[in-house]
Order: sequence, then C-alpha cells, then structure tokens
Amino acid sequence: MNSKLALFGGKPIREKPFPPYITIGEEEKRAVMKVLDSGILSRFVGSYGDDFYGGDMVRKTEREWEEFFGVKYAVTVNSASSGLYSAVGALGIGPGDEVIVTPFTMTATASAILVYNAVPVFVDIDEDIFCISPEKVEEAITSRTKAIMVVHLYGHPARMDEIMRIASKHNLKVIEDCAQAPAATYKGSYVGTLGDIAVFSLNCYKTIQTGEGGVIVTNNEELAVRSQLIRNHAEYVVGDMGVKNLDNMLGWNYRMTEIQAAIASEQLKKLNALTEPRIELANYLTERIFKIDGITPPVVLPECKHVYYVYSMKFDEEKIGISRTSFVKALNAEGILHWEGYCKPLYMLPMYQNRMVFGGKGCPFNCHYYDGNVSYEKGLCPVTEKMYEKELFFNDFCRPPLTKKDLDDVVNAFYKVLENKDELRNI
Repeated sequence: MNSKLALFGGKPIREKPFPPYITIGEEEKRAVMKVLDSGILSRFVGSYGDDFYGGDMVRKTEREWEEFFGVKYAVTVNSASSGLYSAVGALGIGPGDEVIVTPFTMTATASAILVYNAVPVFVDIDEDIFCISPEKVEEAITSRTKAIMVVHLYGHPARMDEIMRIASKHNLKVIEDCAQAPAATYKGSYVGTLGDIAVFSLNCYKTIQTGEGGVIVTNNEELAVRSQLIRNHAEYVVGDMGVKNLDNMLGWNYRMTEIQAAIASEQLKKLNALTEPRIELANYLTERIFKIDGITPPVVLPECKHVYYVYSMKFDEEKIGISRTSFVKALNAEGILHWEGYCKPLYMLPMYQNRMVFGGKGCPFNCHYYDGNVSYEKGLCPVTEKMYEKELFFNDFCRPPLTKKDLDDVVNAFYKVLENKDELRNI
C-alpha cells in the first residue's frame, strides 16, 4: 500500500462517512402515535394508588423486560443514572458506608454512591477485559464495605463467579451496571441477572435506545419496591404503603413517560437482531487485526458473550515504534475515527482530588460517620491509568448497517499507517 498518509496531504482511505446507527423505524413511530392519540403521555401520580406505578405502556414494557431477561421484577426509569441512584438507595447504603467500584466507567456509576453520602472505593481492572478485578476487590474490603458495583464494560461480562463468591463470603450486595452490555451473557446467563440488582441503559448511544431511559432489574421483591419508591416521591407514599424501613426513602422523579416506554417496547424486540451483527462484525475485524504485532484486539473469556458496545484494542508502543496518539491521529486523518483511553480514572476528577461534594464541607469524605481513609492518589490503579494514558484505543464500527467491506477500510487504514510509521515519529 505505502501511499502517502492523509495526515501529510495524501488521499485518505475513506472519504465517505460511515452510515449512522439508526434503530428507530416504523414500529416505533406507530407505537408513539398510538400513545399520542390516547392523549396520555404519563399516568404516574406521586401518591399511593394504582397510578403510582405508571401507565399502561410503562407497565407493559416492564413485564416484557422481565420476560426477556428472566427476572421477577423490572422497574423503568428516565435514565440509567437514575437507575443506579435508585439501586444504591434501595440497598440502604448511606453515611459511613463504602462501595467498591471500578474507576474506568462513566461518572454516574460512582456518583450514585456519593448521592447517599457513602464513599466510593476504587479498585483496578483486569488487563484483558477492562472490567473490575475480583482480586483487587477482595483486597479492598473493610468493615465499612456494603456493596460491590460491577460494570460490564464495552459489552464484555465481568468475572462474575469470583465476584459473587467474594460477595457471599463477606456478606456484600452486588450491583451490576449493564449500560453497555444488554444481551451479553456469562456462562449462559444474561448479565444483570447475576447480582442483587442491575441497571440497563436506553440512552441514545446504546444498542437499543429511547433517547434517554433505563431499566432496573432484580429478583428481590423488597429491592423492586424500594426502587419504585425512590423513582416516585417515596417520602409522600411510604406512610400509606405501610413501609417501615425508611432508609433512603427520600424519593425523586425518575419516572419514564409513556412515549419512552412505547419506544422501549419496540426496541427490546430488536435487541437480538441488533446484537448479532455486532458480534459478526467484531469477529471479522478481530480476525484481520489479530495479524498485526503490537495491537491486541478484544479478548473474549470462555463462556462469555461479548456484545461490543465499542470495539476496544490495546496498543503496544514499543512493538509498533510510535505513540498511540500519533497512530490514532493518523487513522483519523484517513477517515477512520478512533478514540484514545476511554474515561479518565474517576478518582482523578476534581471532586475526588479535592474531596468536595456536598455543601462545601467535604462530605461524605469528612462525614463524622465515616472513619475510613480512602485513597484517590495517582498510581492507585496502575492498570487503569496505563490503559487511559498509553494503551487503550477504540472505535464503534462493529454495528449495523456497516458491512465487512466497511471494515476492510478500517483494516487498510491500519496497514497504511503502519507502513508509513517512520513519518509519524516526530509529530
């Protein structure tokens, strides 16, 4: 190939944008019009009664979610962030408590802990699948630990057998953040059905979406009820419902609309049809990239189904001979957009570095109920920091309507850049 790099004025591999990922079709339009014609866009009320649980479409979607994932209870919410906040609250986590969590995730995962004046304890990730390391989890457990929050990152399941064993040994609850992993499976079971409570996302960037939205799932009736209460103004309802456990029963408005629910119902029907092409495309890309010494394609552990929210790779600067940044910059110039590093380790954010969340008084870190001394120093999670700063890069090309021919452009761009890497050493 050895043609001139687009970064230096050559013709790019791809001049035409990749087609967008659109999951909304005529089915969703009909479902939304049915809701609009009914004139009822939401039927939630913030007091106890039949409509405390929402309208027909909300309940229909919850029942469909229960059937699809094989769980006893599903609770819709207006975002996955709201779902995480509800899940943490439902478990009764509060001041003085610690929750172990990965630092390699979207901020809401850990913020859900802070909302209840509890303290996130960040532990490192596995080098191969980028999910929380069970070994590091066990090392971080203290008398203050109440739960482990697991993120099935990029669509690959975390090592749930080990995590559940640790949780059982230490009497801890497990929250699964499945935002990036709908339909992923671990040893034949859907992620989200393995811990005590789990949250799925219906954000516009996810495999299926309602613009914004989320679903909580659990097999525990009490956790389902407490999630419903937190979703819908719990403080006003608990008296009429005879609820005795008032921990975290300050409720919010996390309610899903009938329009969102109507879209979610149709999107769920498409989940498998949207997931299988991702896997097929990812396998094709892996087969081609696996031949490149210095670039490691995604690892899939035995008995796991990876659903490829994104396609993540590791870059070995020593083997390749140029920096990850130079490589990605050159790929982007070829019309093959990639990103570096994913999220900055959360403990490096100002909120954690300055230990300042609520009211300018340093809570929950300085709360008199908290007698721990959690660390947020750089170097805390060396694998996470290495992935963010130097090794990990990713794309979102493993999705329909892209084809293998589109992925050939991706691979050709890799080879073109590598064949001209000497030109990149000084940028």
